[in-house]
This record gives sequence, C-alpha cells and structure tokens, in this order.
Amino acid sequence: MGSNSIGKEFVITCFGESHGRCVGAIIDGCPAGLPLAVEDIQREVDKRLPKKEAIVSARREEDAVELLSGTYEGFTTGAPICVLVWNKEVISDDYDAIRHTPRPGHADYPARIKYLGFNDNRGGGRFSGRLTVAFVMAGAVAKKLLGLAGVQVLAYSTEIGGVKMHVTPSLEAIKEKTYVNAVRCPDVVAAQKMEEAILNAKSEGDSIGGIVECVASNVLPGVGEPLFDSLDAELAKMLFDIPAVKGVEFGIGFEAARLKGSQNNDSYMMQDGDVKAVTNNAGGILGGLSSGTPLVVRVAVKPTPSISKEQKTVDMLEMKDTTVQVKGRHDPCIVPKAVLVVESSVAIVLVDQMIRAGLLPKVLGVEAVEEYSDVTKED
Repeated sequence: MGSNSIGKEFVITCFGESHGRCVGAIIDGCPAGLPLAVEDIQREVDKRLPKKEAIVSARREEDAVELLSGTYEGFTTGAPICVLVWNKEVISDDYDAIRHTPRPGHADYPARIKYLGFNDNRGGGRFSGRLTVAFVMAGAVAKKLLGLAGVQVLAYSTEIGGVKMHVTPSLEAIKEKTYVNAVRCPDVVAAQKMEEAILNAKSEGDSIGGIVECVASNVLPGVGEPLFDSLDAELAKMLFDIPAVKGVEFGIGFEAARLKGSQNNDSYMMQDGDVKAVTNNAGGILGGLSSGTPLVVRVAVKPTPSISKEQKTVDMLEMKDTTVQVKGRHDPCIVPKAVLVVESSVAIVLVDQMIRAGLLPKVLGVEAVEEYSDVTKED
C-alpha cells in the first residue's frame, strides 16, 4: 500500500493537490448497507470553514461534494466510494516568484530535494492543508458508521495563541456550542479572546497556533491491537498526517511524567454491576487497547507558516542568501479549521479498528449493529 493510503480494513486513499483540478478520497472497505447520501458528506464539508472571513483565508471554495461511486439506491454497496470537490478559487501566480526560494516552515525545501523540483509547489501542492477536505469527506462516512454503534466523536479548540479554556466542557456542551463561534470553542469567554488573538496576529502580518482536543465516547473496551497496531499508535499516525500537527498526547499526556504511579493510575470501582474507572488519566487507552472510558486526545497545531512578514531564505538557483515575503491567501490561524479534521481523523481510525475487532460487520442490517448498540446504551 502506498503512502497516500491509510487503514487495514477501512482504507482511505487521498488524491489531489491544493491548486490541482480537485481533491478527493477513495474509501475502500466501507460495509455494505450503510444509508449514505451526498448530503451526509456535504453537511460535514460545510462545517469545515468558519463563517467569519476575517479569521480565515480569503480563499472560499464552493466545495460542492460529488459522490461518484459506492452507493446504490441510497445505500453503500461494499464497493469503493469515491468522493471529491473541485478546486475553483485558485490563484497560482503568487507562487511563480517563490518557486526557487523555499518558504520557512513549509515543506518546499525537502520536497524540492526529494522530487528534484518536479513537485507542484502551488499553494503547497500535496503538502497543503487543502487536502484535509478529503479527510473530512471520509470522516463523514466514518461518523455515520460509528453512529450506528452508538460511538460519538467530538472535537473543539481548547487553546489558541496562548488563550486557554480553564474548564472541561461536557459532551453536551461540546456538541451544542463548538460551532456557534468562528474559533470552534465551546467556552464563549475564551472564544472571544481567541478570536482577538487571531486578529491581532493577522494585523501584525503574523500567525498563531493552538491545541485541539477530541473526545470519543461509548468506545467499548478492547478495541485496538497490541504493539505496532495499538489504538494510540494508529490514532497518532493519522493525526500526524494532518498538515501543521506537531504533537499528539492522550489523557494527561506528558503531565504523567511528572506524577507518581499512585497519582497517575486510574483506579477501578464497581458501578451498577459494571467495572468503571474512577479517573481517566490514561485517556481511554491502556496497552494500546481502548479501556472503556472516553478516549481523549489532544493535538498541537503549529502557527501557519505562510506569513506576510519578510523572512530569510535562500535562492536555490543562484545558491545565495535572500529574503521572501509570502503573498497569496493564507490563514492567520488554522486551528479552527483543524477541529473538524481532527474529529474526522479519529473517526476514521476508530472505524478501521472496530471492523478489525469484529464490532462493525462488513454487511450492515438492523441485527448487525444491535448487539454493540445495546451494550453502549447500557453504559
């Protein structure tokens, strides 16, 4: 399997470039019998871009989803699903002047060395965040499958530009309040300060980063494989495939290194006849397997490397020092866009792992998901 695909049973292949004709995904291994319409995917894609134009790139693609294969009479057939959107709002002239002057923070230089200059550098080409629309389209299908099993995946901005949320939101708050504002933060007070931080960075010709937190609830214990296919390893791999992601942690993450075992361990207790963890420092994963508590993962997103400030670089033709000032349409902060991408990525991995575990059948029906749904409802 090439580097453009991920998954063992639920396999996602991403294609396209930032300024190419289209961006899309092929989903191979989706169970037959899933009710699926183009509107299901369009609804997710429409959520990807914040409506407030001041905090995002001026590039506003229509992103009308086309569902080309894999469904018949409103249900998936078990055949590969092909979905795509067309790139229509493309302005490539800005990239001619910087083709030979690699932009700091971008993949321009290593990509030039790897592909000997044959790579498409326009808008970042294959390395652009534009490709994450494919993650969202595939994630829309994954979330429908998880919904049948009672699993819910929700993400939100927990920190932007040093502005942090200081309360842990309930699942209901994440679901109801995250998309009310442009920064995708369920805390109204923090959201306002985050937006101000983005606008300040933009006014300075600069950019900022932040942290996205994602919570998956009702995942039964035992999902995942030991060692090299562990649930956290598979999730981290998928999350690091999102452009600009520089760190991933589960539960309390690096904070665990500062604790004693007696402080870090999640004790167990009996509750209504079931085994329950008292705390969730592990973030829902132990030994690479889901533990039955909510899966909690945080993703660090770096500041957008495209900034309008002059930066030092080199001229690859003249082989001398020079400067570059990036033009074009760029986000002062990509964290708000990343929220849905993180959510979609977690959903994709969970579906793949649940199919492997036999918790999602390859042909769906009422009876096919009844057992899993009953168990998660009891929890």
